[in-house]
Amino acid sequence: MSEKIRLDAHCEAILQEFRDNLPTFKQMAAAVRSMLSETFNEAGLLLAAIESRVKSEESLAGKLELKGGKYKSLADITDIVGLRVITFYSDDVDKVASAVERLFEVDWENSVDKRKAHEIDSFGYLSLHYICRVPGYDYKVEIQMRTVLQHAWANMNHDTGYKSGVEVPKQYLRNLSRLAGMLELIDDEFSRIRMELTDYRRRVQALVASGNLDEVPLDGDTYRSFLSLAPFDALNRRIAAVNQAEIMDVSLLPYLAVFKSLGIKTLGDLSRIIKEYSDGAYQIATYQIGLTDLDIISSSIGPQDLCIAYILKSGAGKAGIRYMFDNLNGPSPSNDVLATMLVEQSSDFPFMNQ
Repeated sequence: MSEKIRLDAHCEAILQEFRDNLPTFKQMAAAVRSMLSETFNEAGLLLAAIESRVKSEESLAGKLELKGGKYKSLADITDIVGLRVITFYSDDVDKVASAVERLFEVDWENSVDKRKAHEIDSFGYLSLHYICRVPGYDYKVEIQMRTVLQHAWANMNHDTGYKSGVEVPKQYLRNLSRLAGMLELIDDEFSRIRMELTDYRRRVQALVASGNLDEVPLDGDTYRSFLSLAPFDALNRRIAAVNQAEIMDVSLLPYLAVFKSLGIKTLGDLSRIIKEYSDGAYQIATYQIGLTDLDIISSSIGPQDLCIAYILKSGAGKAGIRYMFDNLNGPSPSNDVLATMLVEQSSDFPFMNQ
């Protein structure tokens, strides 16, 4: 502790109480952090960080030197144990607050919602601060909730000395205030975009479920929704029946890039290709595995042979097939060999002459 700090007997007694209970405070910080982490994980809430700390003796001594007269005992100091929950989105702060309210008894009289501040330079100080009573402990804990951008702003201000009581020249103050406003707009925009994306995914799921596939553009979200309908299962089962084989499920997400490279723009387009080229895909698969004793096939065989059938029928030939394999497996000389073989075999496929 700094030798410059001078405390009266009352404050020294509070400081000694802190020393005596330091193990309890460390245990309390760990327990609260664990409770919060478990709760947020169960709720599926993605956070940037959960931080915890016990106030240092030097920091407490400095606080007592300035304000010691207002505290009757150590229990009156509500930030001995502090936690900070940092969210990616501003609307998640309220979700975190709701969880904290369910876990702990909130001391509303000493808690503060700094988000209600209206100062133009207050962005980094818009945290929500709850003072909470933790079951099994005699002391309170402060839980701060803020976004990543608010946290970054507060740290930068602390580092530059802004808000430290030192007068800042007006030209710097103006620039800081402008930056604070920009960051607040960015925070709000992130939340707005996430909300719109969530609405978009819900609309897509509804359109897919209703069968209005021509209205649904092919992208990562829509393709995942389409896969939930098991669109390749019938073809895979038909192919598996050739050898009475089992089907091993694998991810079909890599085929999104292949389908897009074929010029497929909507789920309606993809659905028509499945319908129109399933016989061709079946003929290719039969040629490949019909004379083997293969008893396990990958669930990717259906979409793979659909793409091959489409490429062959459209005239893209060897280059198109090689591009598909390069896309799926990475560039390799063996892809050229496979493409050459499939083109040579194509005359044996009945669908090519239809």
